[in-house]
Amino acid sequence: MPRHRFALAFAACAIIVAPAAQAAVLITIDKSIQEMTVAVDGRPLYQWPVSTGKGARYDTPSGKFKAFRMERDHFSKEWDDAPMPFSIFFTQKGHAIHGSYDVKRLGTPASHGCVRLAPANAEKLFALVEQEGVLNTTVVLTGVAPSGAPAVARRRLPSSDDLEEDYQPQQPQLAPRYGSNQPAYGNPYYSQQYTQPQYQQYGQPYALPRPGTLFRDSYTGQLYQQR
Repeated sequence: MPRHRFALAFAACAIIVAPAAQAAVLITIDKSIQEMTVAVDGRPLYQWPVSTGKGARYDTPSGKFKAFRMERDHFSKEWDDAPMPFSIFFTQKGHAIHGSYDVKRLGTPASHGCVRLAPANAEKLFALVEQEGVLNTTVVLTGVAPSGAPAVARRRLPSSDDLEEDYQPQQPQLAPRYGSNQPAYGNPYYSQQYTQPQYQQYGQPYALPRPGTLFRDSYTGQLYQQR
């Protein structure tokens, strides 16, 4: 066989057995709406609800990362061997995309920093990344996870029990009676005892009215003015 024919045949065989080119996988997570979008070579393929880190302490980091490791059956050493099936790690601190059996909370922040998916969706993503290559996969996280607290605190109306506890009936403020040297209840103005001289009228003591005061004699009914 001529040399040029042999070279052509060898080149043709190499083309046949050469692996297909791997596509770029882009995983975008919007923390503000707790949603993941998966695209392959710029073509959107999947859109799923997720759970990212809950609170400032466990917030999932924002930024652009390269996936670098995959584990089909991983268990968290930090969180009591919690199952993390179909894990795709994208930070050296241990943040990963993985399946979660707490599906009721998907769509809200609930994790300790990882990105949670429903187990079936995590398995689909794992198979895709495994096919296209983990090193050919980019993870982008944007937005701010909602805190769950209302933007403006609502003012709570007092209940009937609160009103009963807060209500303190006030003592009536009474002026001292004539002939009494005791202060009126609840009025500090009358807290001191009167020192006016006491007079006896029909066997009962009474205080002498102030000058200019009009008063009526209770016995005769006649009107007098104190001088």
